[in-house]
Amino acid sequence: MRYRLYTILAVLMTAGMAGTAPAEAPDDMAKRFGAREAVEQASLSPDGNYVALLQPLAGQGGAVYVIDLRGSGQFKPTRILVADGKPERIASCSWASAKRLLCTVFGMVELAIGDIGPVSRVLAIDLDGQNMKMLGTGRGNGRALGYDLFGGSIIDWSTGIDGHVLMTRRYVPEETVGSRAAQTKDGLGVDDVDSATLRSVPVERPRPDADGYLSDGRGAVRVMTVRTSDAAGYVRGRQRHLFRPKAGGAWQALSESDETGNGFEPHHVDFDGDLAYGLKRINGRVAAFSKSLDGKATENLLFAHPQVDVDGFVTIGRNHRTIGVTYVVDKREVFYFDQAMAKLANSLAKALPDLPLIRIVDASQDEGKLLLWAGSDTNAGRYFVLDRASSHMEIVTADRPQLEGVRTAQVKHVRYPAGDGTMIPAYLTLPPDGAAKNLPAIVMPHGGPEARDEWGFDWIAQFFASQGYAVLQPNFRGSAGYGQNWFQDNGFKSWRTAIGDVDDAGRWLLSEGVAAPDRLAIMGWSYGGYAALQSAVTEPGLFKAVIAVAPVTDLDRLREERRNWSNFALVSAYIGDGPHIEAGSPARHAAAFSVPVLMFHGTMDRNVSFRQSRLMDDRLKKANKASELVIYDGLDHYLQDSAARADLLGRSAAFLAKALHP
Repeated sequence: MRYRLYTILAVLMTAGMAGTAPAEAPDDMAKRFGAREAVEQASLSPDGNYVALLQPLAGQGGAVYVIDLRGSGQFKPTRILVADGKPERIASCSWASAKRLLCTVFGMVELAIGDIGPVSRVLAIDLDGQNMKMLGTGRGNGRALGYDLFGGSIIDWSTGIDGHVLMTRRYVPEETVGSRAAQTKDGLGVDDVDSATLRSVPVERPRPDADGYLSDGRGAVRVMTVRTSDAAGYVRGRQRHLFRPKAGGAWQALSESDETGNGFEPHHVDFDGDLAYGLKRINGRVAAFSKSLDGKATENLLFAHPQVDVDGFVTIGRNHRTIGVTYVVDKREVFYFDQAMAKLANSLAKALPDLPLIRIVDASQDEGKLLLWAGSDTNAGRYFVLDRASSHMEIVTADRPQLEGVRTAQVKHVRYPAGDGTMIPAYLTLPPDGAAKNLPAIVMPHGGPEARDEWGFDWIAQFFASQGYAVLQPNFRGSAGYGQNWFQDNGFKSWRTAIGDVDDAGRWLLSEGVAAPDRLAIMGWSYGGYAALQSAVTEPGLFKAVIAVAPVTDLDRLREERRNWSNFALVSAYIGDGPHIEAGSPARHAAAFSVPVLMFHGTMDRNVSFRQSRLMDDRLKKANKASELVIYDGLDHYLQDSAARADLLGRSAAFLAKALHP
């Protein structure tokens, strides 16, 4: 496969080059690595002639650009939609037709109940930025008996009628007293929406117990998931999945599943095969299955890996045609069902040998043109457009053009022994200058805890590697992806095992001579921040400095943050009750800390309230411990603001330079 390097947005800036660049001050490097990705989301038009790109602006702002791929020479992007991030932000834009886009806009807002919640809406807009309209929600005339936060989501982009989509909507009933026009529908339903006129036709009536729907990619809803609630209105963990035969008719039972992976959970519907693709745990690990939708419920095992969980399906195009499954041992891999796509993947791997992580982002209606992304551990990635007929591929843009000429670091998959002898998988990033011994070092546990790290480009780890640090990212027990035995009872209930593995990561760096004595720190985000703080309780002094971003600090308070939401019972069960709440809440053990702490948190964080960091900071200061808390007003859990991220990196580097003295 041949391709020519052809920059559409700007002159291609090559990140992760092998060459060297002039030395820069840490604050300058913090700005480079802290900048949001140049492309936060991308989509290809049905005819393959246009690409829509979501790019960052100042703060949390963003803009949608459309690029005409036809012709030759430098193409000029046209900006069609802008959100300033205060609080409106653009989540994504995809094509309802060759000339019209649907964009999801959201914002984090303070609710009357005192909590923070996301509000979303869907906008329709022409590719030239004209004729913008907001698709209506399920709410009627403003007398709603509840919150109307959800603006709907698209479950089918290719209904067979140009410009029409299938859209889920949450209907909220209204007060009927004194009104003849009150809205009485209740629950989640599906409508067929004309993106040009906004005229909608009900496809599935709203049901209070409906939790989600799956379409066949041809305009028919085939699967519905329902959940029941208890007397207090909290949803239960078990969910039932129903299907409708291809010929139509009443809903019939398909399967049941729960949050732990037990039971078949459908993810996609195959129109031609008349079946559903889904995930189910067998032998302690999640595997991929199909189940027929013909009433026989014939179930077939498609793929199971002996070491790790299958974590999702790979689809292509507007019909979301399922072509394989994906999983991670050390690097992300794909097992293809579709042999033509497997052959194409091999060709792409040969064409892009330095960018082994390749995924299909979008496709034209006929799948003749593909929008691709490719990256590696040292390269944040590139977007390409491939014409399959001619095998011609063009670069659209780089993900992090600001890293032009910056030498980035390779990431190595390693294993280290925990205290009980269990070998823990991890990723080690060493400075790009080749230094490997006697370094300042950081253990960086991931968030979640139901998550895992994987091989690839990490902007935080790469920044610290550029500053001469070794960074170790452990997939401690309690991480997802390695099966039920590895996950144990999750990283909160089984925190002693999880934090023990994190502590052992630090000991391994010291024993191997990678970390210099007294120059070992720990840093984490979300659950990783919790792990960083809790490590200072369990092993005071092992790490000489602690950095925690948006951390959990008290497990009971984390539970109570969900009290006003329908998933409270699920969250409560996940956290559990018992002695581990007291022992596993770092804010209750401030007196145990013996090293300085630096924390960061956004005030609009819905995942973990910023009051968790405030509590930790107050407790540490009352115990006469060294603590600093940086609050970012108006930012959420992910701190999607280039200036804030640069500030976080710069402050962290200065903090560690002081704490980890030579």
